[in-house]
Amino acid sequence: MAITLAITPFVTNPVLIFFIVLMIILLTPLVLNKLKIPHIIGMIVAGVVIGPYGLNILARDMSFELFGQVGLLYLMFLAGIEIDMYHLKLNLKRGLIFGLLTFLFPMIIGTVASVYLLHLDWVTSVLLASMYASHTLIAYPVVARFGVTKNPAVMIAIVGTIIAVIGALLVLAAAINVHHTGTFSVIDLLKLLGELAIYCIVIIYTFPRITRWFFKNFHDRVSQYVYIMAMVFLAAWFAQVIGLEAVLGAFFAGLVLNRYVPNASSLMAHIEFIGNAIFIPYFLLGVGMMINVKVITNLDTIIIALNMIVVAIVSKWIAAWIAQKIYGMDGAERKMMFGLSTAHTAVALAVVTIGYYMIMPDGHRMMDETMLNGTVLMILVTCAIAPIFTTQAAAKIKIKMLAEENEEDDKPKQRVTNTLIPVANPVTTQSLVEMALMMRGSNEEGSMYALHVRNDNSPKSRAMGRSSLNLVQKTTAESNFEITPLERYDLNTVTGILNTVEERDINELIIGLHRKANVIDSFLGSKIEHILKSTNKLVIISRCFIPLNTVTRIVVSVPPKAQYETGFSNWVANLGNLAHQIGCRIIFCCQHEIQPLIRGVLHRNRLRVRHEFRDVEQWDDFMLLANRILDDDLFVVVSARVSSVSYNDDMVEQPMFLQKHFSRNNLVLIYPEQFGEEVSLTTFADPLSQKMANSPSGLWLRVHNWYRQAIQLKKRVTQRNRRIKKIDL
Repeated sequence: MAITLAITPFVTNPVLIFFIVLMIILLTPLVLNKLKIPHIIGMIVAGVVIGPYGLNILARDMSFELFGQVGLLYLMFLAGIEIDMYHLKLNLKRGLIFGLLTFLFPMIIGTVASVYLLHLDWVTSVLLASMYASHTLIAYPVVARFGVTKNPAVMIAIVGTIIAVIGALLVLAAAINVHHTGTFSVIDLLKLLGELAIYCIVIIYTFPRITRWFFKNFHDRVSQYVYIMAMVFLAAWFAQVIGLEAVLGAFFAGLVLNRYVPNASSLMAHIEFIGNAIFIPYFLLGVGMMINVKVITNLDTIIIALNMIVVAIVSKWIAAWIAQKIYGMDGAERKMMFGLSTAHTAVALAVVTIGYYMIMPDGHRMMDETMLNGTVLMILVTCAIAPIFTTQAAAKIKIKMLAEENEEDDKPKQRVTNTLIPVANPVTTQSLVEMALMMRGSNEEGSMYALHVRNDNSPKSRAMGRSSLNLVQKTTAESNFEITPLERYDLNTVTGILNTVEERDINELIIGLHRKANVIDSFLGSKIEHILKSTNKLVIISRCFIPLNTVTRIVVSVPPKAQYETGFSNWVANLGNLAHQIGCRIIFCCQHEIQPLIRGVLHRNRLRVRHEFRDVEQWDDFMLLANRILDDDLFVVVSARVSSVSYNDDMVEQPMFLQKHFSRNNLVLIYPEQFGEEVSLTTFADPLSQKMANSPSGLWLRVHNWYRQAIQLKKRVTQRNRRIKKIDL
């Protein structure tokens, strides 16, 4: 089979070529949805029809070569970046075992079948078996569309793919070495393994540091997208330099960059949109254009192709069946592992092409044209059945997941959260919106609002409000979330916020920490202090100097008796969602009796995040954390209102201590929701409305606090020296 035809294609105009490709990408899913056929098969079949071996409408020129290669790398990169790293680590061991199974069985069965059925020599048989052992995650878009990427069978298949591809490439290198030298060289194999180890170490060490620096200094989404793509292709090229496939480098780059692209971020929306709209369909069309259906008329090709198809399918099915029995999975999960591991494309073409151009001592090719055509036919069949099996399995797994979620004992409590985000400064608007989106769980209902309050009609005030709200809409539009913008004219900012809280039934308020304007200004500021006194809703006060996706740890200081607050489960769930989206670990510094309750909230909300605990005996032990919070950490302090259960006298000095020791750290203050009568807001219109007898004066509280600290100073020093070793982060 020739790679190209001499006949001139019907369409050669570049503009018309791109139009035809776009129409195929547009119409194929619309037609196939009615026929219940997976989109992937439709794209491949469309490539066969319009390609040089079909109607010859388009030629498989350099544009398809380029975009097809980009699409394959994009597909592998998406598979790596969309993986839930927590679930991947849980299934890593099982994935390694499945990888060995799905590599060894095709190697053994393929080698024996080639020697005794096709009568090939041992070197050629081993080279051909390496083609059976490798596979491509061509059906992964089906898994992503059904939303079952966290299923253990999917994770196991992804890990198995890496093991199988690496093993196949090592066998390929060894077979080529034997063909050239006549002997098997262990030194060359160890050299390749050493280069692979160095490659992984370099990528793991350099990529995260460069990415964190870039995201801290450049916030433009276009620049961030281009940077991510550049790093992916750099990793792919490095993989080729050391003798591995580029797809392996793209997948590994996706794993390394995974935590810097949260699923709820606009950057992830950009990556998925461009890949699914252009590059991946181009790759599938290119695969179809390589397939020559006319080879079926050749009897020798049919015999070889049947042998290849049977070996490729049966060996992969046996590996999936054994893995199912070992891990006690059901039939749908076995079908999922088989569907994801049965398609052959890139590595198979690479192997057969290498064999086609290798000349044996007698002058014949190691793999002739019939084997080349048989390989293409095998690619057609495996690429056709892989999406079918994967679709059937994904549908059953999705139904099973929904049934488990609807069980009363395991169903997470449905949260109805109406969130309000006051925005006043366009500089901090985007970070507040991103935090609100990342704190929102997938099982939550309710609305989100962005509010700008003005108390004058000046052009400057109106322009500031429009700028902030436009930025909110732009951010949410990119991330596929809906936030309702509100512009309000009111007496002052605080009154406007509180009135909106009542009108919109808000139960969660996310606001930015103000900047100290003068010496006498307080840490929280008069506006936030008035809000805290006038509402019992959950209030989250944020100040972040770096983007959230560059945070390495979330350290949470929890006061005693925090579990008795009404909003305890809400703020724990919010922080769990935030840690899940960022992909970092979260450390709770709290008393021992609170820790099981935090675990319970995370489990109840199905938040599989890396969480740790540090025992503390008193709430003010968070002072010991001053030298342990790093610049890339997010320090969360759970505080309390004066009338709440978890409030204590130590919280009087909390703002002063935070201002003194954490002025340059990323900080979040949380005031949990609580029941009780709300205090009316005091304004200049009613200056005597505050009841002075309700609480002691600030001077009295300070004097009382100084007196208490003087008495307990010696005792605290002794206790802290004893506890300092327990809070080592």
